[in-house]
Amino acid sequence: MDHPTASALDYTARDYTASLPAADFIARFRDAERIAGYCRACPNYGRSWACPPFGFDLEEYLSGYATALIVATKITPAREGLPFSEAGRLIRPERVRHERLLLDMERRYGGRAFAYAGTCLYCPAGECARIAGKPCRHPEWVRPSLEACGFDLCRTTGELLGIPLRWSGDGLLPEYLTLVSGFFHNERTVEWEG
Repeated sequence: MDHPTASALDYTARDYTASLPAADFIARFRDAERIAGYCRACPNYGRSWACPPFGFDLEEYLSGYATALIVATKITPAREGLPFSEAGRLIRPERVRHERLLLDMERRYGGRAFAYAGTCLYCPAGECARIAGKPCRHPEWVRPSLEACGFDLCRTTGELLGIPLRWSGDGLLPEYLTLVSGFFHNERTVEWEG
């Protein structure tokens, strides 16, 4: 299922969703040890409350949900040849939208939201309270990403949504960027109202 969205900025965005039993999603797309290795190699590892290592048991965190709703937004720049440094500017509005919708779904349905990987949006860059050994300043907003919980997003987007992830190798943005998030829940149905 896809949901077209448009931006006043210099890109277009289209949402794609897939819903499947949470146990199936975990069994098919979670490769915790391999993905944890990538997390440990990241400079944010242990420096952001949105990133591992977490102070909770991940197996327990993921359990107890019937359904996984996976959402990917394909962000296509209006013109080719943009420098990779523009990625954050294009992703940020869509990320804000995703996180707002995910938190709203948590309030409406219960369940658990999984936000976008990378730095937290709620504290200035490099100023996460975790660096100083303090609790998160915004636990009501911060959610881990699917990849921080061990999910392989290359396989997820490719197999579930038909969107192969694209990478930059020449300092320029790829053909499109992909923002991925999720929502685990126990409702009969939920709607992504992107």
